[in-house]
Amino acid sequence: MMKSRLLSEHYIAVAAALTVILAGSLILAVTFGTVDMSVGKVYGTITDGITSLFGTDKVSPAESPDFAVVWLIRLPRLILAVIVGAGLSVCGAVMQAVVKNPLADPYILGISSGASLGATLAIIAGVGSAFGGSAAGALGFLGALVSSFLVITIANMGGRSNAIKLILSGTAVSAMCSAFANFLIFVSNKDSAVKAVMQWTMGSLGGAEWISNGIIAAVMSVGILFFISQYRTLNLMLLGDETAVTLGTGLHRYRTLYLAVSALMIGFAVFKSGMIGFVGLIIPHIARMLFGTDHKKVIPLSALMGAIFLLWADVLSRILISGTEMPVGIITSVAGAPVFVYLMVKRSYGFGGER
Repeated sequence: MMKSRLLSEHYIAVAAALTVILAGSLILAVTFGTVDMSVGKVYGTITDGITSLFGTDKVSPAESPDFAVVWLIRLPRLILAVIVGAGLSVCGAVMQAVVKNPLADPYILGISSGASLGATLAIIAGVGSAFGGSAAGALGFLGALVSSFLVITIANMGGRSNAIKLILSGTAVSAMCSAFANFLIFVSNKDSAVKAVMQWTMGSLGGAEWISNGIIAAVMSVGILFFISQYRTLNLMLLGDETAVTLGTGLHRYRTLYLAVSALMIGFAVFKSGMIGFVGLIIPHIARMLFGTDHKKVIPLSALMGAIFLLWADVLSRILISGTEMPVGIITSVAGAPVFVYLMVKRSYGFGGER
């Protein structure tokens, strides 16, 4: 009893510390950028932006270039980094439980390939031109959803789906989508379009906007709260179908539901950020290493750590090379790979309750 109480108090302390770190990171990160601005000017511009929302005098970007840089570019993309980082990390934790595979990430089961195919169709073939400048994101969103539901449909053919059938179905759908996308790239004569596809698949938060941020934040918040409420079932998934059945819970319908909700969250993430890897693969493992496999703790911690991680990855993507912006997916991969190797060789860490 005493050990459980101490662990609970430790978790609350860590969660509170991460919340403070996230808030502090957001406040500090907004001062970094390619445009040289004093700290006082940055925070003064943010104050002007906040007061403009409630006051009668609206601050116009045309009247204040600083306002455009801070309020319309830096702050929205940092907020988007927090939202997407939290969502991808939680979806990664859920996917790893659903397929009972520690190597699963939010883009497993064909979701990444479906999103990439959608974006490729928009950029190279001009599909979805009605969406204007958001065509790649909109088609990526639809591609992620369609491929996810196709995987679910195939996995349920010939009997109920299970973790193995989902992985195999995802592999098949992923191969099919990748083949079509690669074919479009191969036959394309537009070098600029091919370059745009590559940039989209490496991820970028440069398209952040306040309105879209609000929509994505609402979707991610509902999804995260939903998965927190499902922690008992997610814990059962780590034990396997046979154990779950003996405890009176069938996992089939929950897998389908969780994949559908995850696909929706990931679809909204790729709509504005493109493909950002390693966040949902690495962060849940760090959370489990700290507090075990109980998803009641893993999901909130994953959301907080994922938000912090992607926020600073975005900052690095903008300041590492002067005068240009590096795709944020490169930063997350470079930072995430060594951590993943460390977790694999660390003998005291295990997945699914085993060490």
